[in-house]
Amino acid sequence: MTSLGDTGAAAPRTGGPRRRRASARAPLPLLLPGVLALVFLMLPLVALLVRAPWRGLPAQLTSPQVWQALQLSLISATAATAVSLVLGVPLAWLLARTDFPGRGLVRALVTLPLVLPPVVGGVALLLALGRNGVVGQWLDSWFGITLPFTTAGVVVAEAFVAMPFLVISVEGALRAADPRYEEAATTLGASRFTAFRRVTLPLVAPGIAAGAVLAWARALGEFGATITFAGNFPGRTQTMPLAVYLALQNDPEAAISLSLVLLTVSIAVLAGLRDRWMTPS
Repeated sequence: MTSLGDTGAAAPRTGGPRRRRASARAPLPLLLPGVLALVFLMLPLVALLVRAPWRGLPAQLTSPQVWQALQLSLISATAATAVSLVLGVPLAWLLARTDFPGRGLVRALVTLPLVLPPVVGGVALLLALGRNGVVGQWLDSWFGITLPFTTAGVVVAEAFVAMPFLVISVEGALRAADPRYEEAATTLGASRFTAFRRVTLPLVAPGIAAGAVLAWARALGEFGATITFAGNFPGRTQTMPLAVYLALQNDPEAAISLSLVLLTVSIAVLAGLRDRWMTPS
């Protein structure tokens, strides 16, 4: 008869099975396409680094035209991210925490700018907020507000294409968070808004931060909607992607310098999100 003290040898291991390491050998039909895909994705970036005018890079980045585009891009992308936070976080909460007719359709419309061609988005913004647009005509006649071909128009165009990234990220974080904490706060006398502000926001703060970073990076690299809705006026609506497009025709070295800045920002965004989305679970 086995005593209770002898059961230790037969006890199962609590650490769980060790994860099996992937085999070092890959099948040839998978290896060749995988290597070709890697070369295809990396070759343009390597070419950009090889052909970069490293000696003249400081002078290029400090030129007035480049600095104006860089400064406007940083300001407009930050403003568009702020607009996305103010409007997108409540929208994500509605999609994640409430049930209303047509919620699936609303979610599809929210994510539509992700797949919509940016130029089409710019045309849609013109038809909606242009001087003769559906809403823009009333903004112009009642308040004297004109958005197209202005710096504010750049912010609007960038927010239009960047906000879905924030909404998707925050909605996913809200769905992963336990709603019982909010319910417990409301049973203790807190209002729904107080529970959202004091309980929910701290819980989903990493998701909000990740969505804000993605939205900011997307706004910084926006081209199609910006040039269609806001134009390409140096010092007023010309952001870095627009400056790259223009410089390719007149000053290729300046285009490469601006492209390096955008590449650096993209790498920084990936590094910032590495622990959230690029670490195996």
